[in-house]
Amino acid sequence: MPVRRGGGSIHDAQDAVQTAWLRAAAARGSQQIENPAGWLTTVTARVCLDELRSRRRRGEAPLLADAIPAEQLSADEAVLRAENVSRALLVLLERLTPPQRVAYVLHDLFAVPFDRIAQVLDGTVPGAKKHASRARRRLHSPAPVAERRQTPDREIVEAFLAAARTGDTRAMIRLLAPDSVRDADAALLPPGARTVVTGATAIATETVRFADRIRATCPLTVNGGPAYLIAPGGHPLAVLHVAIEGGQVTRITLRPVRPADVLTMPV
Repeated sequence: MPVRRGGGSIHDAQDAVQTAWLRAAAARGSQQIENPAGWLTTVTARVCLDELRSRRRRGEAPLLADAIPAEQLSADEAVLRAENVSRALLVLLERLTPPQRVAYVLHDLFAVPFDRIAQVLDGTVPGAKKHASRARRRLHSPAPVAERRQTPDREIVEAFLAAARTGDTRAMIRLLAPDSVRDADAALLPPGARTVVTGATAIATETVRFADRIRATCPLTVNGGPAYLIAPGGHPLAVLHVAIEGGQVTRITLRPVRPADVLTMPV
């Protein structure tokens, strides 16, 4: 089981795997294990569940990217890309309760039957099904109809982000309106950087400097509306809104992610 999906970071995953192997070594001579793979999956899931519950008791909220050491962010980003894990899913899993997270990951991602999930959760099969169902609702809550009608032209947004990821300034300039504006919160910029940049050429030139952040974006629904989330290593950093008028990008807005933001899968 790729425990990066059940834990919080690659370091957490390594700790969980090490603990699970220690328990496996201790059990080797004391009990007969008929299904070693299934048994190890159950043990690892319990280790992750215990850790998630412990964090919740301590009142620890999921860490945002700016509170995580750069080395850990880089390691998590490398694993995310190597395993081809959904960036959006990693972000949203952090918003679930520990039982919801474990039930959803085990059943929906790894097809573990609910009777085994109930054992991991020390509960019943109906209870395990309820946790998985609640997780799905929290992950896939639909946006209001009124918001769906206001969805910008995603093809243009995706084309701009694709150009930004590769540093193609000419393509970005073609997609940007001549008087377009980039407005960013100062907390997301290097010291002394301008919070507002105007003009297609200036915005495209500046955007090249942040290609790594653009590569870490994923589409999400944020507070009921379409947006993009910058989440290096699957850890939320900023919300990116792109406004489109007349087939061109007219405004780019960047703000930090807030703990109260409601994040769900894109509509």
